[in-house]
Amino acid sequence: MPNASTAELVAAHADWSIDPRKRWVTVAHRRAGRWLAEAPAPVGDPGALVARLLAPGAPVALGLDLPLGVPREFAAGRAEAGFPAFLRCLAGDGGFFAVSPGLETVAPGRPFYPARGIKGMTRAGHARALGLSGPLGLSRLCDRATATRPAGAPVFWTLGANQSGKAAISAWRDWLAPGLAAGAPLRLWPFEGALADLLAPGVAVLAEVYPAEALRHCGVRLAGSKRAQAPRLAAAAALRAAMELRSVSASPALAAMLAAGFGADAQGEDRFDSLVGLLGLIGVLEGLRADFVPAYPWVRRWEGWVLGQTDLPAMR
Repeated sequence: MPNASTAELVAAHADWSIDPRKRWVTVAHRRAGRWLAEAPAPVGDPGALVARLLAPGAPVALGLDLPLGVPREFAAGRAEAGFPAFLRCLAGDGGFFAVSPGLETVAPGRPFYPARGIKGMTRAGHARALGLSGPLGLSRLCDRATATRPAGAPVFWTLGANQSGKAAISAWRDWLAPGLAAGAPLRLWPFEGALADLLAPGVAVLAEVYPAEALRHCGVRLAGSKRAQAPRLAAAAALRAAMELRSVSASPALAAMLAAGFGADAQGEDRFDSLVGLLGLIGVLEGLRADFVPAYPWVRRWEGWVLGQTDLPAMR
């Protein structure tokens, strides 16, 4: 990473949702070779968040739990050079983000589906409506299952507990597309280069971080659902060990939150994920995980990758 292990850096990870109440960010500052992590806090206005992170003047790495990229079969029909240019072109295009209630309105210019659960809906039908070869064409390479992790949901799918389409809509439409079009100081990993090469003062480097992947990188196993307070509380010792391995100290507020299992309310899992994602990001910044990206042009230009993931799915 920049210059030396003692370089000042800001790292943050935002657990994202279309519901602003479920957007939480955990921020850490590195000085003299050690990180100090604050307690998770609401994201608020994303543009204001980036400005706040950049204010100290150090390079910023911001992990996001939302898709940064689109599947290659979808990208094959686009004229742009890659995903960053694609996002810029979406600024002001409200129709692209309108979720289709039925397949009759699904099209490459309106790919998100379905608005609600309806009888007979399938991902195969969704793929056909988009002109893709089959359900697998809806997924990026990094969305597919690996030997250590189940598959994630396709980018444009908006139904179910593990869907990420709604988070993509809210971030792309309301923040990233207009910000990039207006020249905001944002760089997108891995499309624009390696993480170390992108980090610079005055710039926020955005990377997709998947908390379920980061949890494995941290060596943390949950004894139950992360939606419940008790398993989160039981994971506190393993999280502290992962923090120490990454030279991360907890602020008093974060230490109290760890001791409380991130709280008993419905946002506890979001606060938990924001810290786990941060530790995954710092693991790469500290060299504990490789800044790996498969050497496939479609991945590097259009599909993107999950930061810290080194496993490839069985199917390419």
